[in-house]
Amino acid sequence: MKSFLFPEIKELVEQKKWDIINDLLEDIHPAEIADIISEFSPEEVWEILSNIDPTKRTEIFSHLDLEIQTSIAEKLSRTELVELLTEMPSDDRVDLFKQFPEDKQELILPALAQAEREDIRRLASYPERSAGSVMTSEYVAFPAYIKVKEALNKLRLEAPKKETIYYAYVINEKRQLKGFVELADLILADPEALIVDIMEEEVIYARVDEDQESVARKIQKYDLIAIPVVNGNNTLAGIITHDDALDIITQEHTEDMEKLMAIAGSHESGVYLRTPSYVHFKNRAVWIISLAALGLVSGVIIHSYEDKLTKLLILALYMPMVADTGGNVGSQSATVVVRALALKEISFKDFFKVLFKEFKVSILLSIALGILSFVKVLWLSGDSEIPAGYSLLNIAYVIAVALSLQVITANLIGAILPLIASKFKLDPAVVASPALTTIVDITGLILYFNTAKFLLNL
Repeated sequence: MKSFLFPEIKELVEQKKWDIINDLLEDIHPAEIADIISEFSPEEVWEILSNIDPTKRTEIFSHLDLEIQTSIAEKLSRTELVELLTEMPSDDRVDLFKQFPEDKQELILPALAQAEREDIRRLASYPERSAGSVMTSEYVAFPAYIKVKEALNKLRLEAPKKETIYYAYVINEKRQLKGFVELADLILADPEALIVDIMEEEVIYARVDEDQESVARKIQKYDLIAIPVVNGNNTLAGIITHDDALDIITQEHTEDMEKLMAIAGSHESGVYLRTPSYVHFKNRAVWIISLAALGLVSGVIIHSYEDKLTKLLILALYMPMVADTGGNVGSQSATVVVRALALKEISFKDFFKVLFKEFKVSILLSIALGILSFVKVLWLSGDSEIPAGYSLLNIAYVIAVALSLQVITANLIGAILPLIASKFKLDPAVVASPALTTIVDITGLILYFNTAKFLLNL
């Protein structure tokens, strides 16, 4: 869709044929339109939006990336920007508002209606990545002691401006959360019945200071369309909808993946091409350079066994196999444990349970890989010249034993590092993956050479 329509719309924009553009975009979802026009310059995007129906304009603008929204906002007059902010959903509005410098914020706030102004101030006050920072104030709430027919009339009036109407929340005179009503129940109920008689009192909710990922996981776990967010007094402060939860999970998954690969930075999704090469370099370089320096230890170990390698050159041929296998096994173990920690399936108190489970896995892996490596050495090195006093069978056995020990240690190190990181309130993904490869390489070389030294009497 994007590649198909872009050239046509580009030509129409140049010719200022706005009626044709409107007809062309009429049946296309706002998210797809946002995707198409995001290729234009900020000035062109706003020119297109300015000639679209105001209601649809706001929907399309809200689907644009925040970076593009900010670039467009910088080009708008105060009146245009205030009009746009007023029509935007409250959560998207505050996200954009927080991108403005302080002097621009102070310029815009007085021009907004009091309701929007107070809403922005309240939502902007919550810490980043908390439930309060991602919630919206566009929800439906009823007093407990009104009739169903009154609630339905209220719903009809408010529905166009609300994020979702499938759940309506029941509050008391202090706006404290007391229950909720599903739209289907509201429609099917006796019009004369009271809301308090049909509401569900058991409400799954989030706190304003709760971590956004934890809230998104609740929505996922309980298959919710939305979840209410309350403050310390149990006062209803807002809701987080399922689409926002999906965005949060995508963002958190991106962050986990990048941290697992020792990539620093903001960990935003969908910004790869817009991020300058120097920023990519800066985000990746610190850990890579640090671990490369730490990798000198491996060089020192190899150098200390140089005479042994000279005596049995065949050992050097299989060093990469041992190192690579250890790295792969350790990475798998670390990934499984980091993911389990992220999903709250395990914690540091499960240390010995996790270790025992991974030990059992590593034993099975070590047997399979040990046998494979034994056969591999015999097969590939059958024609190799073996020094007097040694046999290929003995050397294959030593390499298989060393690799099996490496598999066990690498698997346990991969499990231990993220667990220890979680104990000290560090990010398991950041600590586990970057350090893992270097530690496994070092321990692998020590095991490899010492096994050879002990079993072959080097």
